[in-house]
Amino acid sequence: MNTQINPLTLDSAVETVQKQWPDAKPRVGLILGSGWGEAVADFSGEELPYSKILGFGKPGVLGHAGKLLATTVNGVEGFIFQGRRHWYEGEGWTPVILPVYLLHALGADTVLLTNAAGGIRDDLKPGSLMAISDHINMLGSNPLIGPHNPKLGTRFPDQSEVYDKPLREKLLKAGADTEGVYIATSGPTFETPAEINQYRSMGADAVGMSTVPEAIIANALGMHVAGLSCICNWAAGISPTKLTHEDVNKVAAEAMPRMKSTIAAFLEELANGSE
Repeated sequence: MNTQINPLTLDSAVETVQKQWPDAKPRVGLILGSGWGEAVADFSGEELPYSKILGFGKPGVLGHAGKLLATTVNGVEGFIFQGRRHWYEGEGWTPVILPVYLLHALGADTVLLTNAAGGIRDDLKPGSLMAISDHINMLGSNPLIGPHNPKLGTRFPDQSEVYDKPLREKLLKAGADTEGVYIATSGPTFETPAEINQYRSMGADAVGMSTVPEAIIANALGMHVAGLSCICNWAAGISPTKLTHEDVNKVAAEAMPRMKSTIAAFLEELANGSE
C-alpha cells in the first residue's frame, strides 16, 4: 500500500469536479460517516458518483452511498460527501483526504466531519450526539508523512485547536448533547476491552475508525473544522453484547430524526453567522 498522498491524483479530482460544476463555489462541506447518509435525505441538488472522481473510488463499507451532492441550504452553498473512504480499506491516504482537499481547492473554508462512534465516557449512551472538542490519533500513521507538499500547508502544522470552538458551540446549540475527545484507531476490528481501558485513561470519551485524518488535513489547510459523533454503541468491555456494524447502523437509524435536525440547525447557524 502506498501510504503517501498522490498530489497529481488530488488535482485531477479537482479538475473533474470543476468540469462537472464549473460555477460551484462551496462555502461548507459535510463528510458523512457510517449511519449518517439519511441525515441529508431532504437536501436537493446534483449528484456525482465517487466512481467518476479520479482517485476516490467506491466506499468499501455498508451504509456509505458513495455520492457527492452539490446543494444549497439556507443560502449556504455546500458539498456533501455521502460516505467516506477509510484507512483500513488499504488504498492509502489519497482517497481518505481527497474530500477535504477538494473542498479547500474550490474555496470552502468550513468542514463538518461526522461519524459513528463507541461511547467510553459514562454519560455517552447509544443515541447521544457528541461534538468533538479534540482528538487522539491511534491510527499508527499520519496522512502528512512523506515529502512535504506545500499545497497541504506547512511542514509542521500546529494542532492546539483542531476543532473550531465557535463551530462546536453552534453544534451544541443545534442539538448535540455534549462535547468530548474522539480517539481514532485503525480498525477494521473493534477494540478490545483492555484497549478501551487504556483509551479511557488517556482521556478519550468516544472511539471510532475515521475523522482524524480529514481533520488533520483540514486544519493544516487552515480550514474551520467541526466534528460530530453519533454514539452508536458502548465500547468493548462496557457493552453487554458483542459489537457489530449492523447494530451501529441500527442505532444510527433510531437516532436519525435528531441527526437530521442537528445538521439542518447547524447549517442554519452557519447561514446566520460567519465562520
